[in-house]
Amino acid sequence: MADQVAAMCDQLVKAVNVIMDAETSQIYRLEALKFCEEFKETSSLCVPCGLQLADKAQPAVVRHFGLQILEHIIKFRWNDMQQQEKVHLKESAMQLLSNGTHSILDEESHIKDALSRIVVEMIKREWPQHWPDMLKEMETLTSQGEAQTELVMLILLRLAEDVITFQTLPTQRRRDIQQTLTQNMESIFTFMMGILQINVEDYCKLVSGMRAHCRVAVATLNTLAGYIDWVSLVYITSRNCHLLEILCLLLSEPELQLEAAECLLIAMSRKGKLEERKPFMLLFDDVAIQYILSAAQSADGLVVERRYIFLKRLCQVLCALGGQLCSLVVSLAEVPANLSKYMEALLAFTTHSSQFLKSSTMATWGALFRHEALSKDAVVVEMAVKFLRASMTNLVKAGFPSRDNNPSCKYSRVDFDSDEDFNSFFNSFRAQQGEVLRSACRIVPLEAFRIGAEWLQYQITSPIDTGDTHFSLCISLAKTAEGLCSLLSPSVVQWDAMTVFMECMVSQIIKSVDEEKLPIDQSMELLQGVLNYDTKDPLILSCVLTNVSALFPLAIHRPRFLPQVLIKLFKAVTFEIDHEPKAPWTRAVKNVRRHACSSIIKICRDYPQYMLPCFEMFYNHVKELFSSGVTLTHMEKCALMEALVLISNQFKDYEKQKAFVDELMASVVAEWTSNEIRHVLWNPDTFLSFIGADKVVTEQSEDADAAAINRGRLSFCLYAILAVVKRAHWPADLEEAKAGGFVVGYTPAGAPMYRNPCTPQFLILLPNLLALIRTHNSLFLPENMARLSETFSRAHEIMDSEKKVVLGLSHHLLDIYDSPVCKTMIERMQGFFCTLYDNCYQILGSAGVSMQQDFYNIDKLAEGIAGSAFVSLDHVPDHRLPLCKLYISLTSVRLFLRQLVLSCPQEYYESLLCPLLGPLFGYMLQRLNMRWQVINQRTSINQVTQEMLEEQVVRLLTREVLELLKEDMMMDSVQSASPAQPTEELTELGKCLLKHENLYMSLLTLSFTSLSWKDATNCHRTASLVCWTLLRQVVGGNLLTEAVTWFFTSVLRGLQVHGQHEVCSSTLSQLAMLIYENLRPRYMELRGVMTQIPNINLEALDQYDHRLMDPSAQKFGEKKRKDQFRKLIAGTVGKALCQQFRKEVHIRNLPSLFKKPKPDKDIVNSEPLGLAALFSPENDAL
Repeated sequence: MADQVAAMCDQLVKAVNVIMDAETSQIYRLEALKFCEEFKETSSLCVPCGLQLADKAQPAVVRHFGLQILEHIIKFRWNDMQQQEKVHLKESAMQLLSNGTHSILDEESHIKDALSRIVVEMIKREWPQHWPDMLKEMETLTSQGEAQTELVMLILLRLAEDVITFQTLPTQRRRDIQQTLTQNMESIFTFMMGILQINVEDYCKLVSGMRAHCRVAVATLNTLAGYIDWVSLVYITSRNCHLLEILCLLLSEPELQLEAAECLLIAMSRKGKLEERKPFMLLFDDVAIQYILSAAQSADGLVVERRYIFLKRLCQVLCALGGQLCSLVVSLAEVPANLSKYMEALLAFTTHSSQFLKSSTMATWGALFRHEALSKDAVVVEMAVKFLRASMTNLVKAGFPSRDNNPSCKYSRVDFDSDEDFNSFFNSFRAQQGEVLRSACRIVPLEAFRIGAEWLQYQITSPIDTGDTHFSLCISLAKTAEGLCSLLSPSVVQWDAMTVFMECMVSQIIKSVDEEKLPIDQSMELLQGVLNYDTKDPLILSCVLTNVSALFPLAIHRPRFLPQVLIKLFKAVTFEIDHEPKAPWTRAVKNVRRHACSSIIKICRDYPQYMLPCFEMFYNHVKELFSSGVTLTHMEKCALMEALVLISNQFKDYEKQKAFVDELMASVVAEWTSNEIRHVLWNPDTFLSFIGADKVVTEQSEDADAAAINRGRLSFCLYAILAVVKRAHWPADLEEAKAGGFVVGYTPAGAPMYRNPCTPQFLILLPNLLALIRTHNSLFLPENMARLSETFSRAHEIMDSEKKVVLGLSHHLLDIYDSPVCKTMIERMQGFFCTLYDNCYQILGSAGVSMQQDFYNIDKLAEGIAGSAFVSLDHVPDHRLPLCKLYISLTSVRLFLRQLVLSCPQEYYESLLCPLLGPLFGYMLQRLNMRWQVINQRTSINQVTQEMLEEQVVRLLTREVLELLKEDMMMDSVQSASPAQPTEELTELGKCLLKHENLYMSLLTLSFTSLSWKDATNCHRTASLVCWTLLRQVVGGNLLTEAVTWFFTSVLRGLQVHGQHEVCSSTLSQLAMLIYENLRPRYMELRGVMTQIPNINLEALDQYDHRLMDPSAQKFGEKKRKDQFRKLIAGTVGKALCQQFRKEVHIRNLPSLFKKPKPDKDIVNSEPLGLAALFSPENDAL
């Protein structure tokens, strides 16, 4: 036997060395690996070989393999071992713990981990019933030295992780072990605290072996961290929070501070009854808070990884302590005396160089500033001012990891992989800061105004600093020569930060300060300074415009400033940098002009009554701009028209508004209804020729210029129509609407019916609009695709910018703000088709909202929309379908179908929506099913990016179709709190669709089919919110047997595809149970489906059916029924790929320790309960 073991060990050592040798060929490595795995699975020599290989005389890699063999035996062959074999293995393992390792400082950490795993695996199978003295044996081991003490701590930690954190045991075994741990927790905690104190004291005394004592202390703190998370708070707060006091003291020990902070963080993050958590406030006592404050204020310095991690943990501790304070302060008699020291510590992290640490404090500041009691405390009020001052630095975007111009950079190199990562983080961080800033401004509004005013005045008077121009390739040399800034120039980042501050501050002082106390005069001084500030730098000018918009709500109290504001914005609309007139604008210049247009629209939308006196001036200026030679894009022209329409709504006179709209749109109507344009819009061949898509052109050719002008004509008309349709409106007040002639009658329900001043013109424009949509769809027909020239053959593909959005790819950090926007011919054509498509559907969607019954009353509207938007859909690519939400992410608008459905009056459901939606949903079911079949059949990916793009577009389209079904048509907004009892009901539209059997079955089929498409998000939402709500309406009817079994099978198929996701598994199981319980009594065939489930327990199924079918049978509660049903259908639940080939670990249950006593037994006079015997060694015990 010994010879066999020795020979096998030699072979195993050779195999391990082959596996670990970097020079070994792949073939030999695989053979060696196969030999080792087969040995573990089949050999009877595993235990002796494992013990021999684990001997400390062997190399570490061989020892580790020996320990792996022993662990494998325990995990997979323990149930088949004889009792004496188990006892032998247990004793051998204890012997390894006792003397099978090197000293604590010399032993490899992976050896310690492997050895602790072996012991824990045995504990999970035998403790406490068959190994009652385990804890005593562990305690005895600690007396043998530091190495054994550390191993014991590792064992206790791993046991807690497996049982409590990861829950890798069967329920009964987990309950037995957890309850036994809880019963012994006082002694366990006392034991660990004693170990910690002894080793910390010896370490601090600098006695011999201090490094070993330090190692034990670290292991003990790590183990404590594994228990503090779940033990009763009594053990954490006992002896006047002795544990927390020790942890605070250890914050000053460099070798132990990180682990101590981890323990503190877990403790401070505990929930529970307020009364139990009150002792946590002892951390505000002088000694504890002083240690925390000292550690926080000594935070900045060299970036050492362990030290930096400690600072992060300490910051989290402070934030968790703040959370406890906010919860407990109401039940305390007063705020803690050392609140100021706590807030100084928090401020130390907020002013730290690390941007990550700064961001970590934001949630706590927000909670303090929003707290009803704390926000009024003098300390918090004083600290709000300091926070505002700190924000002047924190809002500045600095600390890019690729640079070295700020103390934050060295920390950013630790926290972020690239400038793009940092930029994304900082944008989120700044949004957080904005929320907290607003809260702070509510506490000290006037002080916040003074800080903001000082900062703004400083920026106005400061010279422009363009900074280092050699940082990035994205900053062009041409721009440097002009002396303009880049996005990272010192002046730009300062202006940008100040602008954010001003926006947050002004919005809050208007809400927080009484009107008579508002600093109007000081605000107007600031506004005058901003209006007078003149700069040719587009990035800074953009910030200036934001400040103008921010201060405008205060300017309405001084109307004389309004014309000056308009003049400033008008100048920005036509902003250009002085250079060659034909040179293309940079992105920054285009953004300034767009910003100015947006500001004008925002002002006219939010304050139209204040802008009404300026209407004539505004209108005359727009006429002058349009007639002069100033270069304006079509979008800029239409933005100004949109602003005029917004102001004109204040006329509150139908005839006057209509006359104005007629005048404003006269040229557009004439152009759009001309014979030339009509011929273009109604004929795909002519259309392609008109826009130049059938010609081979170059940038310099005259054809390109002519085609660009033609495309511009169409774009301008569409932008203008959209602006007027979206913005023209009647007065919100009913009496004013009546007086102005807007009310034309009342609905049967008594609601007023309005007329829109733009309706007459829209009705004239509509036929050509529908023709354009029809022509656009026809462009995808093969004969029209063939007409595209070589230059524009890719004109209908997704643009690169859209691809990035769909695939979730970020744009470059600087986005080439300073380089000219030079688009290629194909990019311009793609952009034209994209905006053309988008604007057409926006106009149709907005028309229903704006014109209501005037739009829905249009003769043969359903036929018109179906004959335009829904023609040639077989040839239209997924990203161009009317339902696809691809463009919503880019333009933030709803496409026309959603608006059409939402705004449609009930009386038009039958005449308009049913004829449109029925065929559409039937078609989308067929199309999506085909698309998902293609995706599911792919076995390999050749063109990775293209196939990922196609799949993601299909996924977006699927979600949009089902969102339309769920939100806009079928479900009321009130959703069920529990999926077990859905409360969603059909809307009136849903009830209307229910009357059309074929249409309704299309909706049911679409919903249930989508459950097995490879989109877990869609599956969860549809299963939880759509499927049962739809099916429940027809459950009482005469459904075909085939339909019922198909519905049920579809859910089970969804479980097979998505069962690996717990959230999907739960909702699908619930849906399957609802279908089975409601339909099983009438459809015996459902049982036939259940019997086909792999490994189903037919006896359990019979019992379930009996309780379901027999009225006199005992009924279980919902939770128990749900658990039983999930067990029945467990065979259908799919597993993740990583779980499919995993070998199962089987841990047998032991006799239960905690049985309920029988009520008829006399406990006092009965025989001994035997609890003592359970915890004492027996003949067959380990």
